[in-house]
Amino acid sequence: MKKLFFSFVFMLLPLLAVAQQSVPAFKFAYFSYDKVLHAMTDYATATRSLNELKAKYDAETKRSVDDFNSRYEDFLEVQRKLEPSILRKRQAELEELLERNVAFRKESERLLKKAEGEIYAPVHAKLNNAVRQMGKESGYAFILNTDNNSVPFVNTAMGEDVTEALIAALK
Repeated sequence: MKKLFFSFVFMLLPLLAVAQQSVPAFKFAYFSYDKVLHAMTDYATATRSLNELKAKYDAETKRSVDDFNSRYEDFLEVQRKLEPSILRKRQAELEELLERNVAFRKESERLLKKAEGEIYAPVHAKLNNAVRQMGKESGYAFILNTDNNSVPFVNTAMGEDVTEALIAALK
């Protein structure tokens, strides 16, 4: 009887080992953050808003540059005829205008960077909330972002690609 019991246990051990190897201790998922983000309608709307703002700053920068170029060309045409004190005054005006244009360009770059963060923040928050919700509802231990080669290998037999599911959930 003991021999039969031990032989039965020894026959079951390999089956138990195989069963433990095929069942992961936890579930995980992975997705392409950029692919999901770019598929969101909110992202397209935010991008349009940002592009409109950039166009406004670009138009003002172009107007300033055109104004400077026009004044500089006028100055070049009459500079030989000007009295030294008037010449210095006009040069100072041009230098001041150039400095203001450079300052405006730097300020507009800073403001655009800030606006970009503010415009896209709700979109990123919506995506992150969807990822958290999916993780909780599906019982995932974690969900990995596979963009930028941050996860060079994912065993697809143990994890699940939820990219398309997230895109569908966010539409």
